[in-house]
Amino acid sequence: MPSVPPATSPIDEHAHGGYERLLRAAQALPPIRVAVAHPCSREALEAAIEARDADLIVPVLVGPRARIDALAVEAGLSLDGVERVDVEHSHAAAAAAVALARECKVDAVMKGSLHTDELLHAALDRENGLRTARRVSHAFLMDVPMYPRPMLITDAAVNIAPTLAEKADIVQNAIDLMHRVGYERPRVAILSAVETVNPAIASTVEAAALCKMADRGQITGGVLDGPLAFDNAVSEEAARIKGIDSPVAGRADVLVVPDLESGNMLYKQLVYLAGADAAGVVLGARVPIILTSRADSVRIRLASCALAVLLAQPRRPAS
Repeated sequence: MPSVPPATSPIDEHAHGGYERLLRAAQALPPIRVAVAHPCSREALEAAIEARDADLIVPVLVGPRARIDALAVEAGLSLDGVERVDVEHSHAAAAAAVALARECKVDAVMKGSLHTDELLHAALDRENGLRTARRVSHAFLMDVPMYPRPMLITDAAVNIAPTLAEKADIVQNAIDLMHRVGYERPRVAILSAVETVNPAIASTVEAAALCKMADRGQITGGVLDGPLAFDNAVSEEAARIKGIDSPVAGRADVLVVPDLESGNMLYKQLVYLAGADAAGVVLGARVPIILTSRADSVRIRLASCALAVLLAQPRRPAS
């Protein structure tokens, strides 16, 4: 049987309290330097300053300096001691922020007020980007009031229709993140519409293949099961009624969705109908990439930065 998070884990089994423990764990570590790409809206600039004031990041503001400084005055935000990199526009800001990460001058990159695609285009550039051998993927750490512990949903923002090989990387990225937030062996549910393998439903076949890949050591560090339908992935009662004997069913820590459409709908349903929070980060690049939204609360923004702090630690040189 897989182990549950230890009592000292920064994320433990208590609904709507996981982010607070996550923040405390991140704040116990040194703040990381973060290139904030084009923070040219009040929300984006406030997000960077809030994370600075919470002792999570040391922001490096990358964008048109005059515009950023004027925005700070208008918003009543102090930029004393905050480093700025002056570039003309959002495209240049994305490229400059990525360059800082490539040169190991920052530990993470954060989206400002530019489009997500614009930032990721720079980050995934084959010549000058932040690619690694691992497929880049996105993960939402969800805090759902009705679920007894935070859960990770992946991928609901980057990979549209991932192949089996890409899903293997998506799963490994998610497991690695869960290790960083305190789960020794996270329980990973590979979702589909049903919990049996059906050749007519490709996602069930791929789910079974991913589980066998884990058996053969091609995916490590977690306990996988699938295909599982959403109900028997998160409800022990549903799993019992359907006769599913599994260490994952009903107690999943990670939900791996078949494609971006299903993942995007799932996380938004949890946010808008179940009152969940969704802190997001891009995984698999040289550095974490923090994606925040104008609609995010301060709590979600800080939780997203806290994830990056925990992820960035292995890359930082020892003091």
